[in-house]
Amino acid sequence: MTKSTTHTDGPESLDSAEEREPTIAEQIDALTDPSFMTSLARGLAVVQAFSDSRKPQTIAQISQKTGIPRAAVRRCLYTLQQLGYVDAELNNFSLRPKVLTLGYSYLSSTPLTVSSQPYLNGISRELGESCSLAVLDDGEVLYVARSAASRVMSVALNTGSRLPAYCTSLGRVMLAHLAPHELDAYFEKARLKAMTDKTVTSQKRLREILAQVRQDGYAINDEELELGLRSIAVPVRGASGQVLAALNVGAQAGRVSAERMRQEFLPVLQRGAQELAVLLP
Repeated sequence: MTKSTTHTDGPESLDSAEEREPTIAEQIDALTDPSFMTSLARGLAVVQAFSDSRKPQTIAQISQKTGIPRAAVRRCLYTLQQLGYVDAELNNFSLRPKVLTLGYSYLSSTPLTVSSQPYLNGISRELGESCSLAVLDDGEVLYVARSAASRVMSVALNTGSRLPAYCTSLGRVMLAHLAPHELDAYFEKARLKAMTDKTVTSQKRLREILAQVRQDGYAINDEELELGLRSIAVPVRGASGQVLAALNVGAQAGRVSAERMRQEFLPVLQRGAQELAVLLP
């Protein structure tokens, strides 16, 4: 894992810059609950080590990414290979299609993801832009459904893609509705780095933005995640009123202004969020 720096206000920013982010292996080893299965956690970490690379991985590369000893990585890969989740050619390992069944179990058992696609397709057709549905998972935005009208980002976004929460419209909508102690916990762990020269990395300023998002009921991201990308998001609430997901539309900044998003896109998204709410418990 690479070392990253948290940008905050005040003296603590210096301390954060000096702290090394713990490796995945160190995070696993820090969990001392006797019921916790370290071997299972390591196996899942090995699977996740493939997520940021389109090329086959070696034992050494996975060990370096995760901090898990090579011998343990080798045993994990051998087990995954025997179960049909991993393929191997010499010392190069790659995931097999069977690994998709792990994610599909979630997608096929969650009413929101099963039934939301027609709604996203309708929004995308009406606005002529890509529409996405996401949940907040471990401090990141996890895409659970998407209708792509065009590619507006340099990287392809699909179901299962993950992005930072602090610099995305989807993430800010969901962060804005966290309980105070949950938001504090998020900022304690978050690594706030600049994705573009417009990215807000000040914790104080982000808290102010989130308070405004909570008041307004929507969030607009203006080229903070990627230059040339502008997006708007609204919360999706369950029957209890709790925010369980977020819905957004992204577009090229040079083609769609922030004001047009407020005037034209926001009402369509709000209507879509109300329709999706009936799918949630």
